[in-house]
Amino acid sequence: MHIVVVGLNYRTAPVEVRERFSLTDTDMPQALQELLRTKSVLEGVIIATCNRTEIYAVVDQLHMCGSFVRSFMERWFGVPREEFTRHLYIYEDEQAIRHLFRVACGLDSMVLGETQILGQVKNAFLLSQSEKCTGTWFNMLFKQAVTLGKRAHSETAIGESAVSISYAAVELGKRIFGSFEGKRVLILGAGKMSELTAKHLSGAGAEEVLVANRTFARAQELAAKFHGVPCTMQEAMERLEEVDILISSTGAEGYVITSAQVARSMKGRMDRPLFMIDIAVPRDIEPAIGELDQVFLYDIDDLEGIVESNMEMRRAEAVKIEAMIEDEIAAFGTWLQTLGVKPVIRALQEKASDIHENTLDSLFNKLPELDERQRKVIRRLTKSILNQVLHDPINRIKEMAGESQGTKALEMFTQIFALEDRLEAQSDAPSASGKEISASREAQEMLASRASEGLPELEDGLPNQVSFEPEPSLSLAKVSV
Repeated sequence: MHIVVVGLNYRTAPVEVRERFSLTDTDMPQALQELLRTKSVLEGVIIATCNRTEIYAVVDQLHMCGSFVRSFMERWFGVPREEFTRHLYIYEDEQAIRHLFRVACGLDSMVLGETQILGQVKNAFLLSQSEKCTGTWFNMLFKQAVTLGKRAHSETAIGESAVSISYAAVELGKRIFGSFEGKRVLILGAGKMSELTAKHLSGAGAEEVLVANRTFARAQELAAKFHGVPCTMQEAMERLEEVDILISSTGAEGYVITSAQVARSMKGRMDRPLFMIDIAVPRDIEPAIGELDQVFLYDIDDLEGIVESNMEMRRAEAVKIEAMIEDEIAAFGTWLQTLGVKPVIRALQEKASDIHENTLDSLFNKLPELDERQRKVIRRLTKSILNQVLHDPINRIKEMAGESQGTKALEMFTQIFALEDRLEAQSDAPSASGKEISASREAQEMLASRASEGLPELEDGLPNQVSFEPEPSLSLAKVSV
């Protein structure tokens, strides 16, 4: 079996293409079920955000899986494949695993190191699991991806520095004032940049946020979102003396604030400093204002310098995360290799148990005078002998299964203990749907149980390491990851 991801994102497809592949929360369960009905797909998870739509699948054949998934996309989204195929990327096996880990860590995001995508990956997995669309492979892989994403942000500084102009403006204000508590902020303009700035300021604890705009209704609309105070541009100039921080992004043609206006307001400020950030292009604030005493003026070039410096720091932290990802890929590969040993061990244990029971039945028939206590003693002692005999061979094959010649070792082990018939019986056991699935019936029961429990280890308090219980075995098969 193989792991594949088929998707498109902000790099490969324009927004007019991406929006045709959007999925609502209401539609997602049905889409997952349709994906599972697609030929060769054994497990599936769909991650759909404004910047990406990605379909992760465990498939039983690699050479046609891309075509099968594209057929699903064509059916479900109603978009002819010739209109989207050129925008797709397809990753297989190790590349697919690496891509998922990079997505979860924020390394594939438009803003390097952002954290929102980690929650989206987690939610996509939990939904798929609740729909019973995941099995042994994806239950391990996506838990590992979420855990790695949490580690990436807790063990590195990739998310600690401002990498957007609006956030950098707020961070710069913190450097000067230390805290926004008790501070009054005036925002000129009510566009997208102003809205993002107001959002950051509101979260940073500003006492009062004034919002001024040429269109008063728009100022009211933005102020209402953050419990701010709307005002006209004229009122804003009259209250300039009261504020500590002014951030301007109006899009006006000329200067909105002149040096003379600020000079008048500074006379009544009792030497209180005024922090001004001009994030408009063309500029809103007359540059000469920066020469006034107690006025600190920064424009968008200053902020872009801060952002680029912080991006360089994030890129350096990303290198550390890439190394963590390679370690996790190796760990998943080792886990995957050892899956093949579980049905072999179970077959050996079942064969030994059958021999044990048959031998005891024969013994007890020949010694009918034995009472129940004596039978229990014999059963316990012979069981102990059997377990001790099997202990070393089982541990040895577990070790050998994770090595480079693990497949050959499993084949030899199977032949030595004559387990072929039992393994064949395991692989021929029918599933509930009649379609081959990646996990055994016991695994599906365990996974369904975990789904009903809500996977508490993946909630917001996710620890740095998730301890995974051993999953029941897969059908014996060569794995190609």
